[in-house]
Amino acid sequence: MQTMKKYELTKEYLTGIDMIDKEHAKLFDLANECYELVMDDASTDHYDRIVELIDELRDYAATHFAHEEEYMERVQYERRFSERYQHLRFIQKLSEVDLDSVDENQQEYLLGILDFLARWLYGHIKGMDCRIPKEEDAAAK
Repeated sequence: MQTMKKYELTKEYLTGIDMIDKEHAKLFDLANECYELVMDDASTDHYDRIVELIDELRDYAATHFAHEEEYMERVQYERRFSERYQHLRFIQKLSEVDLDSVDENQQEYLLGILDFLARWLYGHIKGMDCRIPKEEDAAAK
């Protein structure tokens, strides 16, 4: 099956902070995996893969958020507390997944996750993460 890229980390979503941008790229890759599952009509039961993806997404996001928060602390970014709050809400949303609902209507559930992910990736990264100062800029203040 040819991979379809639905979500792309384009220029306007780059923070200019290498580690953060690399980790955001991985989150976009995971969103693309969700998208591929939604578009895959060949097999109908994706339950195990959906559960794996949700876990992988939650775990990877938690790791990424820890790195991002560590960085924001280091540069004393003034919005780091509202960023942390947003991060906690993201993890909470992925932790509240009802596996019975996933099993009953996999396609619909995946679409909901994709919608949430797309809004998060594009909204949070562009609206919040792109404001995080690069270390050299923060040091110059």
